[in-house]
Order: sequence, then C-alpha cells, then structure tokens
Amino acid sequence: MSEERSVAMIGVSVLAVVALVLSAGALIISASSGRTAAPVGTAAPAMVAVDLAEFSVMPNEIVVAPGGSLTVTNAGAIEHDLAVVGTNVATSLLRPGEREVLELAALEPGRYTVICTIPGHESGGMTGTLAVSGAAMGSSTDPMDHGGSAADVDWVALDRAMEETILSFPAETSGLGNQPLEYALLADGTKRFALVAEIIEWEVEPGKFVEGWAYNGQIPGPLIKVDVGDKVEVVVTNKLPMGTDVHWHGIIVPNSMDGVAPLTQDLIMPGETFTYAFTTTEPAVGMYHPHHHGQMKLPNGMFGVMLVGDLDLPRGMTVANRTVPQDLVVAQEIPMVLNDAGTIGLSLNGKSFPATAPIIANKGEWILMHYYNEGLTIHPMHLHGFPQLVVAKDGFPLIAPQWEDTVNVAPGERYSVLIQAEHAGVWAFHCHILTHAERKEGMFGMVTAFIVLDDQ
Repeated sequence: MSEERSVAMIGVSVLAVVALVLSAGALIISASSGRTAAPVGTAAPAMVAVDLAEFSVMPNEIVVAPGGSLTVTNAGAIEHDLAVVGTNVATSLLRPGEREVLELAALEPGRYTVICTIPGHESGGMTGTLAVSGAAMGSSTDPMDHGGSAADVDWVALDRAMEETILSFPAETSGLGNQPLEYALLADGTKRFALVAEIIEWEVEPGKFVEGWAYNGQIPGPLIKVDVGDKVEVVVTNKLPMGTDVHWHGIIVPNSMDGVAPLTQDLIMPGETFTYAFTTTEPAVGMYHPHHHGQMKLPNGMFGVMLVGDLDLPRGMTVANRTVPQDLVVAQEIPMVLNDAGTIGLSLNGKSFPATAPIIANKGEWILMHYYNEGLTIHPMHLHGFPQLVVAKDGFPLIAPQWEDTVNVAPGERYSVLIQAEHAGVWAFHCHILTHAERKEGMFGMVTAFIVLDDQ
C-alpha cells in the first residue's frame, strides 16, 4: 500500500477545537421558500394538486373540503408515495412522472399528517399537514410550509435550533464505518478477506438508533485496499434473514464473480458462505454492495469501499492557473459515501450531522477524496473556501482535470478530487440540495466540516 496515499479515517476527538471555531458561526447555510397561502375566508377546494419531489411535499400544508381528493404527482426523479398517517389512505408507489388521484372520503374533518413512507424520505423533508375543512385556512404557523404570515413564526426558536445543532458538532455516536479490513496472507500470496452480512443496531445521529444492514458490524462496511495484480479472496458469510450476493461495482472481475444471483452465481442463503476469488488487473476506485434486492439493502446501509492500487494524479499539471506540485504528497485519502434513503437516510459515511466526522488537515496539506453515491438521487457536494480538482471519474483519471466549486455525484458514480487546505478555519462541507442539510429542527444530514489548522 502506498504510504503517501494511506487511507486516513477521521474520528471525533476534536470537540474543543471545533466548538471554539464554530462558536464564531462558521457553518451557517441559508434556506429559502416562497408559496402564497390561501386567502382568509375562501372555501376549501374539493381537489388539490400535490407534487412530490426530493425531498418535499408541495404544498406543505394542504387544505381540502370534506369528501375531496388530492391529485398526487411524482415530480421527482425517484419513486415516492403519499400516505395519511394513522389511516389506510395512501397512494400506490409512484414512479417519476406518474400521477394518482387520492380520494379522501374516508377522512373525518380535522388535521392529519401526510408523509412519503419510503424509509428516510420523511426525515428528509417529505412530510406535511392535511386539513380536511369546509374553509381554507388563512395562514400557517409552520415556516417550512412555503406560506403563512411572518408574524406567526417563532423566529427566535428557529435561530436557537440552528445554533444548537451546529454547536453540538461533532457529536459522539457509537459505531464507525470505513475501517480498513485486515486480510490473511495465504501461502500462494492470496489476500483473503472476510465479510459478514448482518442486521445491526446503528446510531445514525445522537440518540437515533435504526436497523442497519451492514458488513462486519459497520456502515459503511470495512474498507478493502489491495494492489494491482493481487490475488484476492473475499469470504462472505450471510447472517441476514434472506439471501444475498456481493457485486464488485467498478472492479474488473470474471463473470462468475460479478455477484448477480442467479445469473452469475447461486444466491448465498442465510447461514451459508460464498468465496469470491479474482485477480485485480488495473487501478480502481470501486465499491461493493448486494445486487439482490439492492433497492432495500443499500439504502439501509449495506455498502462498502474497495480501492485497487494508486490513482494516477496530475502531478506538475497547471489547471486554470493553479499548478499541482510535481512532488505532490497526499496527506490523507478519504472515502465519502453518500446516502439519502432507507433507515440510514441522508448521511455521509453512515452518519447524519452532527454525528458526521470532520475532516482535519494542516494548512498547506493536500487531501485526496473519493465520493461514492450509494443513494437514490444526485448530490451536489459543495466545499466552502476551496475549489476541488476533479482528477478521476469512476476511477478513471481524467485527461483534462478541472476545478469545481460543487461536484455533482449521481447514483452509482465515483468522483475523485484533490483539495489543498489553503486557509485556516472551519469550512462548511455539504450537499447543496438545502433540504439535505437543513430542517426546521436545525442542521442535519449531509453536512460536515473541513477544518484547517494553522500551525503558525
């Protein structure tokens, strides 16, 4: 393993340093809204159009006449539904662009909560209020409903909630993913790794424990690092209640090792083991995850990172008047796995802010970061204070690297970026879909901090 590119996992042992800088308000992110509420005194409509998207229900406060209906449209890029909590009133699972009329005749007049029932979507912002009433409401007291009167909002409470969540970063939680996986070296030079697929209790944010689907008791699963030309064996033991397999996403392997049951192998049934064996042939920034019912297992946490060899970096290259040193030394190589659904929900490396791990560097150091999107939607990752030099996509070095302020990472994609820690301070680092980073209870989800220490 190359020393200059050793994988550095950042813990949460910097509470005093972070709290000192955060108290200056270094992590403020803004949000915006804007939809007008129904005027006072008008009759509630018999039908209301509702749009679902990542991750919102619009309008957020729905007012409809008794016996009315909702025309629900999935305006997003992934599947959603709309359900009235505590009742049997719900749409079917809607694909992008699909529309369904939801009849409300079974509901008595009153106020209800509506949500998208897909795990992780409610906490991501897909929740709202349904009022079954003969008259439209004049205003809402919820500042997140894109309407209502400013006079009705407790702005002080909103300020306090945001400040309290920010100042609690980095919060300690049990469990840490991406831990390097040790191997047994066999007589013929084969590196043998062991993975156990199992359901665990995972603390995704302080005090919030969820049922996570994991490898070796961690989310993301353990990091596997090998060299080009290595003989590799991965012995997978299935402790899940259902069958599974492991697909080596972005890693060149024989067809019989591709991990797509029943096409390339038999399903690994509960209690069984299966050994994946292959020789690595080229550098790769890959990941591993189930293919069998991946739509459930991956959002619930069953994913991991695999690095093969060393990425070819653009040493000595000048890009947009910025030159990468010829003698570049990578101080840390950090995987950042993005998720947005399932029991884990909006998260970075299996944790939601304020439990996300800060990235800590000394001034002047270079960091190599690999983004992995194991979620269901695109994530524009924005780092304050520093540009990111995109040097590779899906593990393939770019002929023309480019500096980007915000890097768009679609599901299944991997982007590798170089970042130089040029300026001391605590810099916000987050997904720029604002509802992935903030809610009315404060900051959460896909947010961390890039902390640059000044040794002067």
